[in-house]
Amino acid sequence: YDTVAASSRIEGRPSAANPRKVEAALGAFERCVDTDDLARRLRVSRSTRVTPLMFENELIDRARSKPRHLVLPEGTDERILRAAEILLRRGVAELTVLGRPDDIARRTRELGIDLGDTHLVDPETSGWRDDFAAEYARLRAHRGVTAELAHDIVAQPNYFGTLMVATGRADGMVSGATHTTAATIRPAFEIIRTLPDVSVASSVFFMLLADRVLVYGDCAVNRDPDAAQLADIAISSADTAARFGIEPRVAMLSYSTGSSGAGADVEKVAAATALVRERRPDLLVEGPIQYDAAIDPAVAATKLPGSPVAGHATVFIFPDLNTGNNTYKAVQRSAGAIAVGPVMQGLRRPVNDLSRGAGVPDIVNTVAITAIQAATEEAS
Repeated sequence: YDTVAASSRIEGRPSAANPRKVEAALGAFERCVDTDDLARRLRVSRSTRVTPLMFENELIDRARSKPRHLVLPEGTDERILRAAEILLRRGVAELTVLGRPDDIARRTRELGIDLGDTHLVDPETSGWRDDFAAEYARLRAHRGVTAELAHDIVAQPNYFGTLMVATGRADGMVSGATHTTAATIRPAFEIIRTLPDVSVASSVFFMLLADRVLVYGDCAVNRDPDAAQLADIAISSADTAARFGIEPRVAMLSYSTGSSGAGADVEKVAAATALVRERRPDLLVEGPIQYDAAIDPAVAATKLPGSPVAGHATVFIFPDLNTGNNTYKAVQRSAGAIAVGPVMQGLRRPVNDLSRGAGVPDIVNTVAITAIQAATEEAS
């Protein structure tokens, strides 16, 4: 009787106060309704401008269409566990969570989280550890890494997760909720490495503003890229933008617009812009250009009239890490933008970093992005 009475008092209507119920409802809707067919029947036209809500919904839809197996190394962090539950409810990815299974099970019980069929793997006791140690020792022998040292290193969650990706046991990895960016991406640089035609791995943030989504690069990895590296970053960032439905119009940022200034910093950006145009004549790119001229049509009409990029840029390439990192954080905090990333680009397999201040929605979005990267790279 008590159980029936308690059940009768449960409010069935989803509300903002119960995000788990909202995610369960969305998951049920997505499993049972063909949303593309529904949109056709309702004759819904798609906007050419990508809004934040459109972007986030598109991420989930694309990831669900080709689910991939992703590994999350930070298995006892509450945000990771809550995000994992949402990802499973919505069918975004198959997941492996690293950590001691008993500890993870205890934490999920405390939080009231159901991880369903999630794989729980302890790097210290996994049967893969010896194989991973042998592979890591082979890859790092030129650095003096012995089999004994490798056996210790691969028990670290980020190394273990990266080796899962490198050996095909997972399609991608997302970490960084409790680890630094260096601790997350160093194993990827050592083990997965960059694509043959890319000289430098880099990153972008998807900046979800009130009415649009912009791409900022590189705000997390490369401290002071030279002109050739900056050109690589611009090309990779433009391709990433296009992969996620954002038409790339690339602004190579500087404190000077056009030929209004001089100096080594301006010359580096000008040289990088010329390299982008030479290597990718299909891309719309402008530089050197100041941020206001890149984003504001009124300023662009004065400073750089006739440019197809000025005033309408969607991809913003910063000249160095100091400028990029501070700018993305300033926009995030001052404009209330959601910053999704850093999303790594240029690696052979997808490994992505989280901000240690990431919330559950940020983690969900980053996992969806990683799943899409994995599916895209497999197709290509």
